[in-house]
Amino acid sequence: MKKPGSGGTGRALKARVKNSRLKESSRRWLERHMNDPYVQRSKAEGYRSRAAYKLIEIDDKHHLLKPGGKVIDLGAAPGGWCQVSAERTKSTDAAPTVVGIDYLGMDPVPGAIVLQMDFLEDSAPEKLLQTLGDAPDVVLSDMAAPTTGHRQTDHLRTMHLCEVAAEFAMSVLKPGGHFLAKTFQGGTEAVLLDRLKRSFRTVQHVKPPASRDASVELYLLAKGFKGKADGST
Repeated sequence: MKKPGSGGTGRALKARVKNSRLKESSRRWLERHMNDPYVQRSKAEGYRSRAAYKLIEIDDKHHLLKPGGKVIDLGAAPGGWCQVSAERTKSTDAAPTVVGIDYLGMDPVPGAIVLQMDFLEDSAPEKLLQTLGDAPDVVLSDMAAPTTGHRQTDHLRTMHLCEVAAEFAMSVLKPGGHFLAKTFQGGTEAVLLDRLKRSFRTVQHVKPPASRDASVELYLLAKGFKGKADGST
């Protein structure tokens, strides 16, 4: 799949922000967002955010989401990954196979159940499994910690969420299942990678075209869960 806007003829008109009260950095971010072809495409195709295309591109290549598959989506708001998961698993409101969770509220997603609660709450993992009604085939996490403005702090907090998501995935996935989570370049702890490599057939970092080139974000993809180790709970 080529990136949106990479073909065609002529020069697209770029939106400009002229609000003088905005900081220069905020104005540049807003202009970049308004002119982002993935943002424009998400509006045209009805996805909640440009992040939907990250999952679409990863799934097109790695085939994680299959009809009838059960999916848990951690950090689901605003709902783009739930939308893609419901579409690709053929989940319906009558028989939903996709469950998302986020402490932020969001509009309902057809074919998905979304819990408004913090995944870090002690009761959240059990609530997710009860709602799904079975062990998941796929655990997704696009979670990122709210930014503080301190780069190292923000980095560590988001990496912690990746680690918590991985521990959850390894405790609930069906054998053969898959785990996909946001991480950062150079930030995945060696201990976590070692655990994943022992628990999954393949582990790799992926960066879909929809992830901005300047972004340090990567996705950690672990495929083919080997099952819980003997004696685990």
